[in-house]
Amino acid sequence: MYLGGQRFRFMPVSGDDRNKGTFMNKRRVVVTGMGSLSPLGNSAEETWKAMLAGVSGVGKITIFDTEDYTTKIGAEVKDYDPLNHFDKKEARKMDRYTQFAMIAAEEAVNNSGLDFSKEDRDRIGVIIGSGIGGMLSFEEEHSKLLNKGPRRVSPFFIPMMIGDIASGYVSIKYNLKGPNYGTVSACASAGHALGSSLRAIQYGDADIMLAGGAEAAISPMGVAGFNSMKAISTRNDEPQKASRPFDAERSGFVMGEGAAVIVLEELEHALARGAKIYAEFSGMAFTADAHHITMPAPEGEGAVRAMRGAVKDAGLQPDDIDYINAHGTSTSANDRNETAAIKTVFGKRAYDMSISSTKSMTGHLLGASAGVEFIAAVYSVLENKIPPTINYEFPDPDCDLNYVPNAMIAHEVNATLSNSFGFGGHNVCLCVKKYK
Repeated sequence: MYLGGQRFRFMPVSGDDRNKGTFMNKRRVVVTGMGSLSPLGNSAEETWKAMLAGVSGVGKITIFDTEDYTTKIGAEVKDYDPLNHFDKKEARKMDRYTQFAMIAAEEAVNNSGLDFSKEDRDRIGVIIGSGIGGMLSFEEEHSKLLNKGPRRVSPFFIPMMIGDIASGYVSIKYNLKGPNYGTVSACASAGHALGSSLRAIQYGDADIMLAGGAEAAISPMGVAGFNSMKAISTRNDEPQKASRPFDAERSGFVMGEGAAVIVLEELEHALARGAKIYAEFSGMAFTADAHHITMPAPEGEGAVRAMRGAVKDAGLQPDDIDYINAHGTSTSANDRNETAAIKTVFGKRAYDMSISSTKSMTGHLLGASAGVEFIAAVYSVLENKIPPTINYEFPDPDCDLNYVPNAMIAHEVNATLSNSFGFGGHNVCLCVKKYK
């Protein structure tokens, strides 16, 4: 059987899976380009360097007036003017989250050295996730509806709002005609986009994928909604200390915004064009808690299956994992259950592993978070550096692992996991390892 020029053997297996079949050899997938716009920097490299330096991207919200709000802090993209990237007419047609995605995609493509005029564009796809989509556009147009009537609602309202439009815009810009859609799974959205893109290349549906996530939900409704859930921090007097994953005094996550897009490429294709290879994307797993709309399953049961599945899919053993970029939201339930899940998967070795939450610095980028954290995982295996969990001051007896407190460390990293868990019980674990 041939897929995308590569030979696969589709073989039946015995036991309970005898009618399912399995691919005996999947195509290898590597990372050849990265782009990001985050509260820590306006590029992937800037974001990574700020992570290593332990910089916090949290501050007072400036996007809207927070006078009547319990939470007045967020992790905004800094020094952002859409007119530095788009003409005025173009910018007005795109929600802020789509603009972020377009900017991150352009950086990733430039970083990859791809010349699309030399590529088969039917074999290149785009999957970009967003947990919420065009929240700011929705609120603005709804205000017009209430105050000025239905005829004043923008004809671009629907395409500005919908959660798949970032993928659509990127594919249109570069005329990419392979698999194209958006993923919506709350805080796991970018993780599902990356994992689905991995599979698309492994099984021959594409040779190159642009994958990641984008979010811009620091808005009046967004903050009010999370405030009503008591999910976000109200540490307004010390914004930079508000996001404190695994710390005993954590009091909720900090809303962030931004985007990350990664160029994934079939190995032989990348080698043939002389691409720079950052790392190998070797495994993934998707699971469901099937437990509660917002609370994780007890002891992180769904996360356990996701981590075990990703390690197995990568052809590795638990002892091969050197670092985990944790979901680490700075909420009581998530951090406690993720810690329990790591202990279940790795046993006694969990205490010797390096685990950190870069959300301590970026805040929680919701549907974009897994993309930014995937970039951190790639850089960690590339540079053998592990970013810290900042604001770790007061140990929690339920969170007693090595969270790389407050300062980065240099450590050999051959393989890493990146965890992402979303409201609704969506779990994603991605495995990145050194390219050899």
